[in-house]
Amino acid sequence: MKADIFLADDYRPSEDEPFMNERQLEYFRRKLLAWKAEIVEDSRDTVQGMKDQTRNIPDIVDRASEETDRALELRTRDRARKLVAKIDAALRRIENGEYGYCEITGEPISLKRLDARPIATMSLEAQERHERREKVHRDD
Repeated sequence: MKADIFLADDYRPSEDEPFMNERQLEYFRRKLLAWKAEIVEDSRDTVQGMKDQTRNIPDIVDRASEETDRALELRTRDRARKLVAKIDAALRRIENGEYGYCEITGEPISLKRLDARPIATMSLEAQERHERREKVHRDD
């Protein structure tokens, strides 16, 4: 088992240090774990809230409104579930030594991009190319 890596509370990865060194990897690992914990907690709160709010509403308009709200909340939770899967995949990439590198080009993903979107799998340029191709094919 690896020794714990000390990170100051104000640590931010820097371009001045070697790319994806132990401190950077630990920074992103902690960021991903905190994000995942927040999502899981929100999901628990949603499920509990839905259980608590289950009731029989006689007015059809009120019932429709509540069911619409519930459907929206379930869609949001589904997105959160998919996001948790992406976070888990990013954590696996950290363990495998693949984190921080574009899956298309193999080039490093910028630290700013990773800090903003720690589940990123492509560099900004590769992502833009991918989205342009996707848009062109979607318009067909």
